[in-house]
Amino acid sequence: MTPGRVDGLDVDGALGEPVYREVPGASGFITQEPMEGLPASEKTEVWLLFDDDNFYLGVRCWNSAPESAWIVKDMRRDSRNVISGEYVGVLIDTFHDRRSGYNFGINPIGGRLDAQMTDERGFNRDRNPVWELRTGRFAGGWTIEAAFPFKSLRYRRGRDQVWGFNLMRNVQWKNERSFLVPVPAARGQGAIMQASLAPAVVGIEAPEEGLRFELKPYAIADLTTDRRAAPALSSHLQADAGLDVKYGVTRNLVADLTVNTDFAQVEADEQQVNLTRFSLFFPEKREFFLENQGVFTFSGAQAGPFETQGDTPVLFYSRRIGLTEGGREAPIDAGGRLSGRVGAFSVGVLGIRTGDEPVSGTPATNFSVIRLKRDLLRRSSIGALLTRRSVARRGPGSNATYGVDARFGFFDDLNVHAYWARTDTAGLEDDVSHRAQLDYEGDRYGAQIERLVVGDGFNPELGFLRRDDFEQSRGLLRFSPRLGRRFSLEPGLSFNWIDLPEGRFTTELATARATWTFTPLMFVSALLQYNSGAHALGANVRMRWEYQPGSELFVVCNEQRDTLAPRRFADLENRTFVIKVNRLLRF
Repeated sequence: MTPGRVDGLDVDGALGEPVYREVPGASGFITQEPMEGLPASEKTEVWLLFDDDNFYLGVRCWNSAPESAWIVKDMRRDSRNVISGEYVGVLIDTFHDRRSGYNFGINPIGGRLDAQMTDERGFNRDRNPVWELRTGRFAGGWTIEAAFPFKSLRYRRGRDQVWGFNLMRNVQWKNERSFLVPVPAARGQGAIMQASLAPAVVGIEAPEEGLRFELKPYAIADLTTDRRAAPALSSHLQADAGLDVKYGVTRNLVADLTVNTDFAQVEADEQQVNLTRFSLFFPEKREFFLENQGVFTFSGAQAGPFETQGDTPVLFYSRRIGLTEGGREAPIDAGGRLSGRVGAFSVGVLGIRTGDEPVSGTPATNFSVIRLKRDLLRRSSIGALLTRRSVARRGPGSNATYGVDARFGFFDDLNVHAYWARTDTAGLEDDVSHRAQLDYEGDRYGAQIERLVVGDGFNPELGFLRRDDFEQSRGLLRFSPRLGRRFSLEPGLSFNWIDLPEGRFTTELATARATWTFTPLMFVSALLQYNSGAHALGANVRMRWEYQPGSELFVVCNEQRDTLAPRRFADLENRTFVIKVNRLLRF
């Protein structure tokens, strides 16, 4: 695609400027679901434009049943519900490295989700760049108009740019998902993060100098009542001030500086109930740590809100800075952060000093992080990470963690992840952790083999460690044949070999999911699962019929059986039969 130059646009969502009439929009979308590879049944037109200050996106979403386009649930920024109904997803790979970029989700009522994506999987939706969005209606559907300031984006040096771009449209009332270019159905909704599949956009003329300098001073006053304090506080008034600075060292390398930082505006954590002996993971939401957060990711262990952490250690977890073990805030006196890209290298450097927190007894501490990663070939990289805190949580001295990691991507579906890391804590015996993972994610076949070891003394105190002193071997096989266009079958088999001080044992999980699609609005699916650890055999059969847009009929049957029963066939433990109907009314 080649964007067109314009002399500014009025971002009002109407697409009324002459350029939208004189220049044909890109169209010809290809479906991913429910039938891969067919032309989309609803027309979508896309315009990419730019001027000296902004990169513009215009989208006209035609709909044969226009009112059905308003099957939407939320307009809150960054709500997951933004992408649970009718919406458009956008990928912009500004470095054209085919592995990272910006993701945006937009629904017809102006709800937006924006995120920074790393290595086609790390998804940080708490990073909120400045951009302008308006949506609108017309007789045949709905429209999008957005302006992305070049100052909000990071890209390669040089005025002439080549970017990666893809756009996904979800037509909820038809259960139809289509893309600007063909993408495999096996990638699912996450295909909008696959920068390696995005076509190139040429002809963008970006300013040589973008963001150079930003100041954000703050003043704050608060009135506090705390009857548990000693002495107790009643309507206690206090005030403070501080400063945040952002400086563009180069076009794609950014320095963040902070003095007397305050995070009073940050969204509160969602409480979790911990029924295990392991630590809980909470996502980072503080603005200072968010830009280029993915640069600090080590060995594919993600720290984003959509990621399942599992048992793989996260070697840098920014919430260790400024928050004590008891959840109290330790004041951040000053700090700096440098992150971005230098040629084929991703660079992250951080240094912060926190003051003492007397209630928890946490002393003043210096935190340091250095992360360096080198891109190789099209989808591979090698890197190193060093973290240090001047006062260890477990012992009188300091704590340091250092490690090397690698990712090798072969073809489009085969990936290898590996790392080796060691910790150094005064008073503790040093220990290591290492992992090797082979992952094949094909359309019809999938396989994963992993070996993870975490030593007894492995102690990354500037990271997140769910558990220590264990070894884990895991294997997964998947076969997902596409037997014609209406029927799909997805069997899976997972093995776990577990070695504990109490003994060794294995567990197996076998699954089979079958789906028959009568029409795009009606299907029957069945899920059969066997878990050797729980000695359980379960079945779920479900029919869904969207008899009119937004209104549905469900027929569901759930059953579970005990495989340890002495009878020839497993004894029935429970069975449920459900009929549910709903009706969408709009006034």
